Amino acid sequence: MTIEIRVPQLPESVADATLVAWRKQPGEAASRDENLADLETDKVVLEVPAPANGVLKELVVQAGATVKSGDLLAIYEPGA
Repeated sequence: MTIEIRVPQLPESVADATLVAWRKQPGEAASRDENLADLETDKVVLEVPAPANGVLKELVVQAGATVKSGDLLAIYEPGA
């Protein structure tokens, strides 16, 4: 079963964020809470953590893209 990795809730006064960089690429394993990607707003840099031990399967959004709260970023396969 796969998990959708989504943009976390952004701070109240922030409308969108930029996906600065992916820290993992498709096929790479990650541990629970390991940083998968960095999001930057005009106020803060947010990390997107892995939800469980597993493998990043697919990137939906590329680095440099502008995203909003709840947007789909990637597909993750836990336990792989």
